[in-house]
Amino acid sequence: MDQKERGEELILVDVHDNPIGFETKLKAHENGGKLHRAFSIFVFDGAGRMLLQRRAKKKYHFGGLWTNACCGHPRKGENLQEAAHARLRQEFGFSTEAEEVFSFVYRASDAKSGLTEYEFDHVFCGEFDGEPRANPDEIDDWQWMGLADLLADLETNAHAYTPWFRIAVHQVIENLSGSHTTASPVNATRGNNGPEVRPLASPPHRRSPRSQRA
Repeated sequence: MDQKERGEELILVDVHDNPIGFETKLKAHENGGKLHRAFSIFVFDGAGRMLLQRRAKKKYHFGGLWTNACCGHPRKGENLQEAAHARLRQEFGFSTEAEEVFSFVYRASDAKSGLTEYEFDHVFCGEFDGEPRANPDEIDDWQWMGLADLLADLETNAHAYTPWFRIAVHQVIENLSGSHTTASPVNATRGNNGPEVRPLASPPHRRSPRSQRA
């Protein structure tokens, strides 16, 4: 994380995603983390394969792990959906129509960096059939992966994937198959054997873009 990135202001929220203030990016991830707004984008091709990336090893936390197409944080004054599209273009060089399908809260610590993600994560899904242009500053590797192969690999190599991906991916796939027409947000923390997921009391579920100003 360079000096400029350290100083970016993220949007702090309560457990209902109401803005309560701002904090610099580094401080929002230190000392157990402060709950902040985030997004994760899952992208599928026409054949139903999921686009995965392996995070660059030099990333400030969870480097070298496989995860969804992209993720990030809207900054102070930034619209959630616009921030998500901008991040996807930055990391993979394309944009696509993406719909918010659910949201969840989780906390996960990275032993290597000593930093913690504590996020209210808005999950978007979209489709793309072109050729991604991966940004080498952000991505070490990428692939399109069939869902059956992905789920099998998660069973045996869960440690190779980011904690937020392991929490969200099953609900993403259920939404894709139509098993859940309305997905409920969840609250999740990592247990000793992986993520523990439980319902969030009175959770919000917002699909439409909105201003991110507190």
